[in-house]
Amino acid sequence: MSYTLITANRNYSSWSLRPWLLMKALHIPFEDRIEFFTAATNYAAFRSFSPTGQVPALVDGTRTVWDSLGITLYLADRHPGVWPADEAARAFAQCAAAEMHSGFSALRNDCTMNVGVRVEPHMPSPALNRDIARLRELWEQGLDRFGGPFLAGRVLTAVDAFYAPVAFRVRTYGLDVGQKGQAWVDHMLSHPAMLQWEEEALAETWREESHEAEIGAAGRIVEDYRAR
Repeated sequence: MSYTLITANRNYSSWSLRPWLLMKALHIPFEDRIEFFTAATNYAAFRSFSPTGQVPALVDGTRTVWDSLGITLYLADRHPGVWPADEAARAFAQCAAAEMHSGFSALRNDCTMNVGVRVEPHMPSPALNRDIARLRELWEQGLDRFGGPFLAGRVLTAVDAFYAPVAFRVRTYGLDVGQKGQAWVDHMLSHPAMLQWEEEALAETWREESHEAEIGAAGRIVEDYRAR
């Protein structure tokens, strides 16, 4: 079995982080291929390896699997540990991952992922406050019910990978996710794979105008740790 995982750049690409982290954490070998994405110019080029013109995409021989959820389900059919072994934990993890995949639109739009900066945000919208409150509720349920330190138990599974971009967002924007939620964020940010992703993000000198504009609209950048 020989995988190639195609992702976009490290600093902005929240969707790419999910399967990359999951495969790293589960020690699933893959060739790591990065394509720097610019929405205005790269769609046609990305269509050459992804049917949606987006990343992530997983290439397995002659087969291409796209979308972070599609990739996760594909890997779960072939590798142990993608979902928790315990039935109750697995049901929670799958529902929570699906909720992240389809929801939290205010969090996505108002707090876009940017690993290398710290932002003093503007006054949050009611919709963003609702998303943050839901995050706190959901994370506390998982941590309390399954004992932590990960969302569905003792080991990192797909549900943690799906919320990993949020861990970076919490740090970037200083979001209040409660004591238990913050403990999960801190634990995730100290994971070796997350540290590797962050190191690579900080080393990037490429900037994408639309992403930088989104950060500017979100608030005032107070720290920028990215390479120049």
